[in-house]
Amino acid sequence: MSDLQKNLLKSKLPPIVPKTTKGLHGRYKDYSPSQWNQFFHDYIDVMIDEKSVFRCYRSKPAEKHDALLLILLHGGGYNALSWAVFSKEITSIIHCECLAIDFRGHGNTVTDDDYDLSAETMANDISKVIKQLYKESPTIPNMTLMGHSMGGSVAVHIAHMKLISSLLGIIVIDVVEGTALESLQSMQSFLRSRPNYFKSIPNAIEWCVRSGQIRNLESAKVSMPGQIINCETKKLATAELPLNNAEESSTGITSQFSIPEDAEETSGDGIFQSPAEFIAKKYTWRIDLSRSEKFWKGWFENLSDKFLEVPVPKLLILAGIDNLDKKLTVGQMQGKFQLQVLARTGHAVHEDQPHQVAETLASYLLRNKFAEGKSEFVYHMPAC
Repeated sequence: MSDLQKNLLKSKLPPIVPKTTKGLHGRYKDYSPSQWNQFFHDYIDVMIDEKSVFRCYRSKPAEKHDALLLILLHGGGYNALSWAVFSKEITSIIHCECLAIDFRGHGNTVTDDDYDLSAETMANDISKVIKQLYKESPTIPNMTLMGHSMGGSVAVHIAHMKLISSLLGIIVIDVVEGTALESLQSMQSFLRSRPNYFKSIPNAIEWCVRSGQIRNLESAKVSMPGQIINCETKKLATAELPLNNAEESSTGITSQFSIPEDAEETSGDGIFQSPAEFIAKKYTWRIDLSRSEKFWKGWFENLSDKFLEVPVPKLLILAGIDNLDKKLTVGQMQGKFQLQVLARTGHAVHEDQPHQVAETLASYLLRNKFAEGKSEFVYHMPAC
């Protein structure tokens, strides 16, 4: 059973779902998608060679010219928009800039080999993107790497391989070598348990929230469209936004993106199951993660040793203390890194609890004097 599955089953908190609205035809919930520009300032497509272009979303330039640059690396199957809500939160309390990058095979990034997902390849990709972005800049900003799941592994590899000369720190979210390697045994069955197709973008968002993949509706609305493509055009669903989302009329006719409550179905274990309408094959996953299986072990093998060996201040954020393996338990007792557990959340901690993760990161940055807080931020929750 994967970490994600365990978190879904053990958590007592229901997913954060939208308020219902009531019209002439019953009660409805709004799963209309959000656009990237509600959270990020702009994006840039960075070409690192003739066949590889990487999509990067950027926050608004910081007021301070020497502000810290936070490189955000998403998990396997997710995309850079999974950092959207968090990016807005962290830049509101800390003087910093965010750069969220779509890995190869994910989001709007295009390469000649989308399934070369070895940790070394992805680490070098990110290094090349950063070098390309700042090749004409007189100074390279100080940077901190922050990665979730697979992205956390890549962040550790980048730091361990010393690919970024101006690296100040590293933050890893909910990935630990021991538990990650154990979860790989059931990963294929978990991937098969997901619906292969979705009828619409709102239906995909509904599944995302009710299955527990992302428990925060606000984040699911912006990140889920970046995980699926149109089956006919092969383009990312974000290319179809904004949708023609008409408001409810005075006659009580609901928006096309509202879903009737009676369309929701759950299995005996409380996990949302796709209703029959999901079989309409309009959207499917951007990447078939099952095809990357040969690289999974390489993402996590010796990860704890590499993490502990990186000679910069480190922060590990977990969804549960029981996810910590033996090596990291010893390392944490020896004070080799800071640990913050945000319990009662799912695997996508930064999406489920973006404000709490932002406060945790802000405390870590201030504690290590990597960045300055904005006047309205009160430093009251130090990372432990």
